[in-house]
Amino acid sequence: MASIDSFKSRQTLQAAGKTYTYYSIPEAEKNGLANSTALPFSMKVILENLLRYEDDRSVRKGDIEATVAWVDNRGKTETEIAFRPSRVLMQDFTGVPAVVDLAAMRDAMVALGGDPQKINPLVPVDLVIDHSVIVDEFGTPKALADNVALEYERNGERYTFLKWGQSAFDNFSVVPPGTGICHQVNLEYLSQTVWTKRDPDASDGSEIAYPDSLVGTDSHTTMVNGMAVLGWGVGGIEAEAAMLGQPLSMLIPEVVGFKLSGKLPEGTTATDLVLTVTQMLRKKGVVGKFVEFYGPGLDEMAVADRATISNMAPEYGATCGFFPIDSKTIDFLKVTGRTDERIALVEAYAKAQGMWRDAQTPDPVFTDTLALDMGDVRPSLAGPKRPQDRVLLDAAKPGFAGSMETEFRKAADIAKRYPVEGANYDIGHGDVVIAAITSCTNTSNPSVMIGAGLLARNAVAKGLRSKPWVKTSLAPGSQVVAEYLEKAGLQQPLDALGFNLVGFGCTTCIGNSGPLPAAISKAINDNDVVAAAVLSGNRNFEGRVNPDVRANYLASPPLVVAYALAGSMQIDITTEPLGTGSDGQPVYLKDIWPTTAEVAQFIEANITSALFKSRYADVFTGDANWQGVEVTEAETFAWNGGSTYVQNPPYFEGMQKEPAPITDIQDARILGLFLDSITTDHISPAGNIRAASPAGAYLQEHQVRVQDFNQYGTRRGNHQVMMRGTFANIRIKNQMVRDPAGQVVEGGWTLFQPSGEQMYIYDAAQRYAEAGTPLVVFAGKEYGTGSSRDWAAKGTKLLGVRAVVAESFERIHRSNLVGMGVVPLVFQGETSWASLGLKGDETVTIKGLAGELKPRQTLTAEITAADGTKQEVPLTCRIDTLDELEYFRNGGILPYVLRSLAA
Repeated sequence: MASIDSFKSRQTLQAAGKTYTYYSIPEAEKNGLANSTALPFSMKVILENLLRYEDDRSVRKGDIEATVAWVDNRGKTETEIAFRPSRVLMQDFTGVPAVVDLAAMRDAMVALGGDPQKINPLVPVDLVIDHSVIVDEFGTPKALADNVALEYERNGERYTFLKWGQSAFDNFSVVPPGTGICHQVNLEYLSQTVWTKRDPDASDGSEIAYPDSLVGTDSHTTMVNGMAVLGWGVGGIEAEAAMLGQPLSMLIPEVVGFKLSGKLPEGTTATDLVLTVTQMLRKKGVVGKFVEFYGPGLDEMAVADRATISNMAPEYGATCGFFPIDSKTIDFLKVTGRTDERIALVEAYAKAQGMWRDAQTPDPVFTDTLALDMGDVRPSLAGPKRPQDRVLLDAAKPGFAGSMETEFRKAADIAKRYPVEGANYDIGHGDVVIAAITSCTNTSNPSVMIGAGLLARNAVAKGLRSKPWVKTSLAPGSQVVAEYLEKAGLQQPLDALGFNLVGFGCTTCIGNSGPLPAAISKAINDNDVVAAAVLSGNRNFEGRVNPDVRANYLASPPLVVAYALAGSMQIDITTEPLGTGSDGQPVYLKDIWPTTAEVAQFIEANITSALFKSRYADVFTGDANWQGVEVTEAETFAWNGGSTYVQNPPYFEGMQKEPAPITDIQDARILGLFLDSITTDHISPAGNIRAASPAGAYLQEHQVRVQDFNQYGTRRGNHQVMMRGTFANIRIKNQMVRDPAGQVVEGGWTLFQPSGEQMYIYDAAQRYAEAGTPLVVFAGKEYGTGSSRDWAAKGTKLLGVRAVVAESFERIHRSNLVGMGVVPLVFQGETSWASLGLKGDETVTIKGLAGELKPRQTLTAEITAADGTKQEVPLTCRIDTLDELEYFRNGGILPYVLRSLAA
C-alpha cells in the first residue's frame, strides 16, 4: 500500500542512468516538516522509514512530526513509533529455533483452520550457518577438514531441517556452513547501504530506493552500522514477528554523539580503540540509546575500523553504533565488489537525502556528547571477566595479580606451578591455555589480521614458537581473510606458531573453543589453577569461553599471537621478553611488532575487489558436504519424535482464537535470587552440556553418548534440552543456595519451598508446575546483558516463571520476556530484593495485571515471609508500548501474530 505521504515527499532520482522512486526528507522539510536537516544521520533513517510507511494506522502523521520534534526534545519525550526493517539476519544458533517456531506456526495454523502458506517471511531473511563449528582439532594442517567433518556429523539433523526451511519458505535464504560469520558475510556481501525493491505503486516496474536496515537474531548485528546500515540485535521472537510483517515497536531513542578526532598512534590497533570506546560509553551509560560517531576522525577511518567499533555496541550497551555514509563507505563498497550501479546509487541517494557526510558537514544535534582524541589510545586488553574492563597492556600483569586476590581469592598461590602428566612442562596460575584469533569483531578487519600475520612472520624469523600448553586457533570470519593471508604469504608463519585454520565461523568467542588437551585439563582441575585465555573476540563472560578457563582477556589478533608466545598473563610483554630467539638472545614485543605503514602496504597489495567477487560468487551453493544434505520438500515439517535436536515446541498447545484474560500472579514462589549483571549466558548457556546436569541426563536417557552431546547452542531446536539448560550455567549464583560455610553455591541450583530441599532449578520448576504454583525470579541491575539469546526468555517461560523483578534490564532481554508473555518488573527508587531482606522462602503476589493494564504502569507486589509478615512493594511494569501490551495479552508475540493471520 502506498504511503499517505502527508508531506508530499515521494520523488525520483537518477543514478547510473536509472530512475528510482524515493521518499525525500528535504522535500518533506519544504512541505512543513521543519528542522529535519539537524537530525542525527541515524534518526534520518528512522524518519525516512516513517515517511515511506505512513498509513494512518501503524504510522501516523503525528509520529513523523514527533520524530522531527526530536531536534527540540533530544529524545527525552517518550514517543512510540513503528519501525519496519528492510530485512532480517540470522545465525544458526538463534535461527534454528526461529525456523522451528515458523514450522510450528504452520502446524498451529492448520489446527486453527487457516492456511499454512500464510506463514512465510514477508521481508528477505538470510540465515548464515556460522555458530556450529567447534575447535576440536587445532595446530595441524588437517584441523580445518577434521572440524568440518565433525560439524556435519554432529549437526546433520539441524542442517537437514534448515535446508527444508530454505525450500519450504519464500524469502528465506541459507548461507551454508564454512562460509564465514554472519556479521562479516553481512558486511562484505549481503548489505547494500541503500536497498531497492520493485515499487509496488509504480506501473512501469521501476524500483524504490531506501536505506538498508535490518534486525538480526544476534546482538552483534550492529557491526553493519559501520557501513551506514541501521541495524541491531533483537530476540528471535521479535525477528520472527518482523519476518511476518509486524512493525518493530520502539520508543524514539536518545542519540549520544561520540566525536572522534586525531588518529591512532604507532603501535596501537583498532581493537585498542574499540576497547577504549567501550569503556568510555559503558561509563557514560548508553543502554537503550543510539550512539552515532562524528567528527574529523572519520575522515581517514576505514569502514573496517568503523565496523570494529559498531560491532561492540552490545558491550557498551547501546542499541547501535552508527557511522554515516561518506567517501570511505564508497571505498568499501568498491573493494568488496558491490556493483557499479549500486555504488552510484548509494552516493546519489545519500547526497539527495542529506545523508552524506564530509569534512564540511555541520555536526548534527545530539542528546548528549562525548569525545576522544584517538592519539590518546594505548595498547589494551579487557578482562578477566567483562568486555568493558579495559586494562592497559603494561598494566596487565599487575592487573592479573590483583584479580588473583579480589576475583579468584588465590593470591597466596600465584607463584605455584603444577606438573602436566606426560609432558615436559608444568602450568601455573595465569598461564594462557587458549590463544584464539576468532570472532566477527576483529577477523573482519584486515589491519589487525594482516598485523597478526606480520607479527607471526617476524616471530618465526627470530626463532620463537608458541608455548606448548597454549591451544592456538585461527577462525576467520570469511573465506576472503584466508585468501588474503595466503596471498600475502602470512598463513605459513601463522601455521608455524600453531594458528592453523580451524574453521570459518564463530568459535572461541561463543564457547566453541573445544576441549583442552586432557592432561592440561586434568592439571587445571586437580589443582584449581586459574588458567587464562586471550582471544580477539567481543565476549569474555565467566563460564563462556571454556569450562576450564576462569580468566579471559579480549585483545587484538597481534596481541593474541604475542600472548601465545609469552604463554602467561604473569609476564609483562611490554618490558619482558616473549622468549629466546634462535640466536640465544631475548626477543621483545617491540622487536617483532609491525609498523602501521607496513600493514597498510600489505593491505594495498593483497586485498582486491576481485578477491571478494570470487569468494562470494556462489555463496548459497555450499561445499560438497552441504550439497549432499538430502531433504523432502513439503509445506509442513515431518517432525521426528526421537530427535534430540529438533522438536515441535509447546507454545501453541491448546491455543484458542481468542486469548484468555490476564490474571494477577497469586502466591508465587521464588525460583532464584540473583545479583547484578546476570547475562543471557548465565540464564541460557550456549556452550558445554555437562553429563551431571538435567540436560545431560535427558540426552543420556535418549541414548546420546556424552561425547556426542554437542552443546546448548546447537540444540536450541529442542525445547526439552533448552528448558533443562535454563539457569544452568556452571558459574551462575543463586543467592538462595549456600553451603554450610555460608558461601553461595555455583551452578543451576535452587531451594524447593517450603521444604528447603536443594535441587536443580529445572527439577524444582517441574515440581512447582505439578502443584500449579507460579514462579518469579528476582535480580539486580543489568539483568539479561549479553547476547540476544531468545532461549533466555523462552526457557524462563517454559519453566513456569510469570514475572522477573529486577533493578534494571538489558534492552533485548526485556523485550524478549514480553515477547514470551513473561512480565518484566522494575523496583522503584533504590529498592532491591536485598534491601527488602528477601531470603527466597517468601511467597509473592503481584496485583494490577488483571484489568486495564497500561504500559509502564505501577503494580504492587505483596511479599509474605515464612513467618507470615507482609510487605507491599511498588513495581514499574516494563511493558513499554501498546504493541508490547497486545503481545503480552496474547501470551506472547507468536500467538499474537498467529491469531492475526488466522482471523
